[in-house]
Amino acid sequence: MVAWHLSERNDLAFAHETLDRLRQHVNLRSVILHSDQGFQYTSKQFNRKLRQLGMLGSHSRRGNFLNNACIESLFSH
Repeated sequence: MVAWHLSERNDLAFAHETLDRLRQHVNLRSVILHSDQGFQYTSKQFNRKLRQLGMLGSHSRRGNFLNNACIESLFSH
């Protein structure tokens, strides 16, 4: 995990804020951001921001939860 951010809402603003905090500490060029297929990560606005930062978004196919199992376990705590 490179960056994290807490919010009362899991919305698009939350996802954007996390990226903004991340780019303060890390050069994001050519970074691959792997996430689930939540609406905030598949939205046009979020993917536009990824491109502006030089990042590539990555999502697993539907029903494939195993590649996110370790992070989902962390978030459950």
